Amino acid sequence: MKIKNISIFFTAALLLFASCDDFLDRQPLSDNVDEGFFTAENQLEPYCNKKYDLLPDHGTSLNLGRFKADNNSDDMAATTPENNFIPQQIKVAASGSYNNHGHLRDCNRFLYYTEENLKNGTLTSSTAVQQYIGEMYFFRAYIYFNYLKSYGDFPILTTFLNDGDYKANVEANKRRPRNEVARFILKDLDEAISRLQPRSNAITAHRINKESALLFKSRVALYEGTWETYHKGTARVPGGPGWPGGTFEGNLDTEIAFFLDEAMKAAQPVADAIQLETDYASMFNQSDLSDKSEVLLWRMYSSNAKVMNSVLGVLHGINEYGVIGNGTGYTRSLIESYLMDNGKPIYAAGDYYKGDETLENVVDNRDERLTLSMAKPGDKIFKEQNFTQPALAATDAERSTTGYLIRKGWIDNDIAYNAPYPLALTIFRAAEAYLNYIEADYLKDKVLDTNSDKYWKALRKRAKVDVNYQTTIENTDLSKEIDLARYSGSELVDATLYNIRRERRCEFIAEGMRKDDLYRWRALDKMKNYQIEGFNYWDKNYETYTKWTEFTPVDKSVSKYLRPYHNNNLAKDGYNFEEANYLSPLSLDVFTTSTPEKGGDVSTSVVYQNPGWPVKSDGFALQ
Repeated sequence: MKIKNISIFFTAALLLFASCDDFLDRQPLSDNVDEGFFTAENQLEPYCNKKYDLLPDHGTSLNLGRFKADNNSDDMAATTPENNFIPQQIKVAASGSYNNHGHLRDCNRFLYYTEENLKNGTLTSSTAVQQYIGEMYFFRAYIYFNYLKSYGDFPILTTFLNDGDYKANVEANKRRPRNEVARFILKDLDEAISRLQPRSNAITAHRINKESALLFKSRVALYEGTWETYHKGTARVPGGPGWPGGTFEGNLDTEIAFFLDEAMKAAQPVADAIQLETDYASMFNQSDLSDKSEVLLWRMYSSNAKVMNSVLGVLHGINEYGVIGNGTGYTRSLIESYLMDNGKPIYAAGDYYKGDETLENVVDNRDERLTLSMAKPGDKIFKEQNFTQPALAATDAERSTTGYLIRKGWIDNDIAYNAPYPLALTIFRAAEAYLNYIEADYLKDKVLDTNSDKYWKALRKRAKVDVNYQTTIENTDLSKEIDLARYSGSELVDATLYNIRRERRCEFIAEGMRKDDLYRWRALDKMKNYQIEGFNYWDKNYETYTKWTEFTPVDKSVSKYLRPYHNNNLAKDGYNFEEANYLSPLSLDVFTTSTPEKGGDVSTSVVYQNPGWPVKSDGFALQ
């Protein structure tokens, strides 16, 4: 079935307040709702609406919002270094590992009672009812995916428990192998997909749709398939040496093949049906994305406080704060990953690459996704004012940490700058389906099929890069790349796979995807004394900035590139990743509430800790 070119968006105000006329007069939903509640469409909708808070959000501050999400990776650098990349900074918490269990209980309660009420006839099935049930299956999968990424092996809970039944709760806390958790997530998404309406249906306006669920399924399947591929042979996969889960009765190779196949099958219908937007920047700098066919789901905000029930929506502060830096910046590693428009890496381009002495030179003849997402002198700020230079010596909240400013979201109009602006946020877009398919396809067979060829060329065409990706592969020298993703574990990947990863990095600049990719690829084993760097300071740019005596760049005998953490005691010698951080530690309360006898010793807990972590509050990763 051909999907109509109609975009679906999520309006926070409508989701919260438009379910029925008297919703604002109702008592707040709570854990006290029971089977008597889930008997009508207008009861199901507001219960679902609460779960949309789980999805990405720009927040409520006048800053870069979601565009700062990659500060937790090697793509961007905040004013302070990322703790996950510094030894002995992450601790075992006293509590908090199960911070989404309230949402999980809501999902289980909703699914249990709607099923029971459909069976006994107190709830009548309809397209809308099935849509809301599909949404709740989606959100349960969404919650579990976040748990999977953080902890790997995890309990699978499909019902809500009586807090007074201690033994039942202990049993429910037992962790299941991560492949079983991932399969459970995919099963929930299949349930969601079977019920959700396509975005061409009016009922999905402002809501989760079938295409978004398919895309998310491909994301989950690719994550697990690649995690098991690259972490194989470690205690972080079932059956690996030292795996704390005991005996693994499955076959990891079979699991990997299953997940990669599922990633392709879920991605293809989305990629085949939905063409890419021709204007890349327009998916990130508008207040209304309803005409962007590539955008499957998005948040809409309002500058009108009344619309948000006296709570201001997110207002576009990117033009106001982003033009000076906003306490972050792209890294040299990210910027140098982008190709020239002739498809060659910068080191293979000869004089066609003009070098990095100036910001103008950096972006000249490059992939358009870079030129549209990084500020350069002459870019319009507002009215007659243009961007001239990054503020390297401003306050932490305002300065540019690397000299490479985030331009994603800038709008070339005077209204956006002169007043707070309700910038929309893209949540799911079809380009990810293209990339998920390509990566899974290559990992399965080490060749690219005709679909992957078509998808990859479409991505490069939109980026205004030569569509012949073989030119890039043939001119790639991994010894000259500075991207951590050229590795999985201690091994270099081949040039084709590296360039698939490069494409993903460049497509999702400042969209919060990078950390998950680095973790699933096991690309941080080689993060040893790894220096975060920014733009070329000492060849030419210093002529502008040396007059700012309060700005102290790295000594030019050490590096000509700005190093934002050269004065930071924790990171001055670079990032050093502890492999225990690939998985987060379970908090102590998980163990104290999972002993066979209430109040028992944590050593008797039915729960095991993640590899490399102690069962001790405030304990650091084991060395």
